[in-house]
Parts: sequence; structure tokens; C-alpha cells
Amino acid sequence: MSVRMVRTALAGAVAMAAVATAALVTPAAADSRTGEPRHGSHRSTQQAIEAAVRDGVPGVVAQARDRDGTWSGTAGVANLRTGRERLPQDRYRVGSITKTFVATVVLQLEAEGRLSLDDTVDRWLPGLVRGHGHDGRRITLRQLLNHTSGIYNYTDDQGFLEKVFGDGFFEHRYDTWSPRQLVGLATEHEPYFAPGAGWHYSNTNYILAGMVVEKATGRSYASEIERRILRPLSLRATSVPGTDARMPRPSGRAYSKLSEDPKAKIHDVTELNPSAAWSAGEMISDSADLQRFYRALLKGKLLPRKQLREMTSTVPVHPKEPDIRYGLGLMQVKTGCGTEVWGHGGGIHGSSSEALTTRDASHSLALNFNGDWSGDSWAIVEAEFCG
Repeated sequence: MSVRMVRTALAGAVAMAAVATAALVTPAAADSRTGEPRHGSHRSTQQAIEAAVRDGVPGVVAQARDRDGTWSGTAGVANLRTGRERLPQDRYRVGSITKTFVATVVLQLEAEGRLSLDDTVDRWLPGLVRGHGHDGRRITLRQLLNHTSGIYNYTDDQGFLEKVFGDGFFEHRYDTWSPRQLVGLATEHEPYFAPGAGWHYSNTNYILAGMVVEKATGRSYASEIERRILRPLSLRATSVPGTDARMPRPSGRAYSKLSEDPKAKIHDVTELNPSAAWSAGEMISDSADLQRFYRALLKGKLLPRKQLREMTSTVPVHPKEPDIRYGLGLMQVKTGCGTEVWGHGGGIHGSSSEALTTRDASHSLALNFNGDWSGDSWAIVEAEFCG
């Protein structure tokens, strides 16, 4: 399993084969502080962004922060119809990056003594995780957050895939899915393994974590994220849309082939009801907010030392990939040059994102593709942290 394959699994996106499509590349991005073309430490990052567009991604936006300041790079277009270029402040659907926000809230609740990571799922959601070998009495909250529960991933259900990601998208794009429906899809299948016996990425884990937050607080998981994270950090570009299918401005369009056929037509999939992802991947943000969040998190501004230590206690994801590990809603990866970065990837219809920072939060990167069938986002990560 390659780094890129692991990243794709962590994003929760549907893997799609693709061939490159023709696209225009914008000129080198200007330095955000001087307005002049920057050819210093981020040059290889800009080149990797442009390469992704040549490979077929409609448009890319990336932003990095380091000790020298903030740099923004773009390439390609935000809108294939109008030709509008991507903007550094574009908002986008962040997919599974949502998971880090949810895990942070769960750990805050643990710090407040309102729950324990060693609580069983059944303690909070009695009788919900049952069927075909699933048993919430044997699964802990910690195992939900680090994907060692063995619970089946509902987004792998064939019927769900066809409705949400395949031919049924246009008929079902505005459907509302309840968390119980999504968990029900998972428990119609056998678990991957007994709790704690392995690692397997499962969006169902974070649907359950969101439900636990709501049970423990008596409020929606979205309102807990807003009052505990978004407002304190002034993340004004970040939102939890619920069932709202619209995108806030500024934002570009999102594109998908909705097929594994490389010759398939490109579709505009921007508008959709994100309840199909819910607490596993519904959030919207921009590159500046994502960096602010991960930098604050790793600096200990959102969690006490004990809980941050829990979050960064990792498990291996695959024996052949010792440089990739997973904590509690947080991925740890060692790049090709040995730099260790922490964060998460996220994928949802027409949108693929990465948000990462070094452990000391001195160097961060967030990026987005507005297409989901081609391009290598990890090449941009390598370029920024190793370039």
C-alpha cells in the first residue's frame, strides 16, 4: 500500500482511475506579501501544483505558512465554464478533515470528565451497533477514533455507492441521510475484524463519534464544533453545513466523472446534501482556516497536554508502510526527506484536500483539488516539506 493509496483511504474518497485531460496552467503565483513572483523555497511546490493541473485536475489552490510568512499558490481554474481562476481564499468541501475536528471535541469532553475514551459505544448508544458480528459492547470510543474498531465502512456498501457516488448521484444528490441510516448500512455487513485486532479506515467510526458527542452534550455535534473550535479560533471561513447543498462564497465549482471510466464525462457536482458524510466528512473551509486549526491543535491551544498526548499516540496502518501511522483523528506521516507531518486528508465529490503541519507547528500546508479523478496531492506535500 503506497503513501498515496493510504492517503486516498484516509480521505474516504471513492478511488477512480483516470487519464490526463487538457487544462491550462496559470502563471507562477505571486508572493502574498510583495505581489512579486516568488522563486524561493516554495518554487517546487508551485511546480507540483502546475503538474497536477497538467495531469487533469481542473484547478488547485494551496497555502503554506512557515517562519518566513504566508505563501499562496494556484493553478488552473475554479470554473470550467467561465474560466475563473482559483483564488487563495476559495472555500471548499474538506471531506474527512472533519474527523480531526470531531476527535478534538471528543477529547475535550474527556478532559472535562464527561466521557472516557475507554467507554464502550454501547455505553452511549445502547443497542445501536449490532448485527452480523458487530457488537457495540466490545468497542471503545478510542477504537472509533483510531479506526481499530473493525466496524464496516458504510461508504463501501454497494447500494450506497451507486446512489451517492455513481449513476444515481443526480437523482439522490439532495437526499437527506440520518446518522442511524448510515450506521444501519454498516451493520448489514460483517465487521472487518474483532475490535482492536487490526486497522481499517471506516467512516462509520466517525458517524458514531458524532452521535456520542450529541448524546454526551445534548447539543448537535455541529454546534459543539462551532462553540468549541470555530468561534475561539475565529475560523470564519469554516462551517458545518448540515443539509444545506449550497457553497458559501467565494468558492469555485467541484467536478467529478462519477465513474472509473477514464473517458467518462466530467460533471459539475458542486451542489449536494452533505448529510451522506455527516460527522465523517461534511465540513467546508479554506486553506488559511485549516492551517490555523492544525497549528493551534498541535501547539496545545485546543487540548490539555494529556489529551493531546492521547491524540498523537498512533497505531500502524499497514505493515509495509511504517512511515504512516494514525492517532485519534490525526494522521502522522514521515515524508521522503524524513520530515514528520501531522494532519489529515479529505475527499468528497469533486474535492480532494490535504491539511498538514510539522509537530512544532512551525511549517504548515493546506491544499485543494476541485476534481476527484486525477492528480497527486502528495507530490505537492513532498514538494513543500522537502522541496
